[in-house]
Amino acid sequence: MPGRSILTAEDRMAAACRWLGETVGMPDKLLARLLRENGIQLKGDRMRLALFPSREPGIEPLWHELEVLFEDDFCLVVHKPSGMAVHPDGSGGSAVTLDHAVAAHYSYTGQSCAVRHIHRLDKETTGPVLYAKNELAQLVLDEAMRRKDISRRYAAIVKGVVPKTLRVIDLPIGRDRHHASRRRISPGGQSAVTRIVWQEAWREATLLRLELETGRTHQIRVHLSHMGHPLYGDELYGGPQGPELSGGHRLNRQALHGESLAFSHPWTGEAIEAADPWPEDMLQLRARLEASR
Repeated sequence: MPGRSILTAEDRMAAACRWLGETVGMPDKLLARLLRENGIQLKGDRMRLALFPSREPGIEPLWHELEVLFEDDFCLVVHKPSGMAVHPDGSGGSAVTLDHAVAAHYSYTGQSCAVRHIHRLDKETTGPVLYAKNELAQLVLDEAMRRKDISRRYAAIVKGVVPKTLRVIDLPIGRDRHHASRRRISPGGQSAVTRIVWQEAWREATLLRLELETGRTHQIRVHLSHMGHPLYGDELYGGPQGPELSGGHRLNRQALHGESLAFSHPWTGEAIEAADPWPEDMLQLRARLEASR
């Protein structure tokens, strides 16, 4: 309801477009599409917008149990378990990805949404992943990611005692030409900044809480390994296997978990924070390492 500013305007549609751009903050790309497709309708001081057109998911719905952390008409935040990729890697494999599971969730709940993840996590990293349900949400959240306005906090358990003076790791990351899956610190790589915001030291390990200013592939793993503190369970970057967990098993992935995701709602501007509790393997590892100090 934009009110009398549109109702009394000589060119009501032009006034509506100014209101959508200046007050609502609607991206120009979407505003142009709505105008082109007659997606803006005015009646008195009210406006009707075609923000939720029916869309195909763009990926086959494949059922997998999905833990929803936050959901409304615009956004979805779900927990990504260890061992599941966010999206298919193009190799033609049949493994269910998080995108497949989200498509199934949309189908099961009767939502005609394209599957649009806003960011990714490594296959073995657990934590929250944000999805946009329509074009407005995607454009606004993509821009928020570009401006670093979406906050992601991680918990990592690393080898050794990290000095309290280490607060920021600002080192560029590039591909490792000797290993297709690895990344490395490289002067010619992309800029990468990791911040340590809290830590708890034990005898042989440290629990870190981290925030990313950039989102490079394997960023936390590469940065901490380079500083001499690889993550427990991270064989690719030299991390220790760690103590025995329940059932005689050991951690079979890097000890890295996304604890929370915070963002401004793409329509209301409301501050949203989705917390994701620690998975069982990380809880067990923490308990064993705390007990050994």
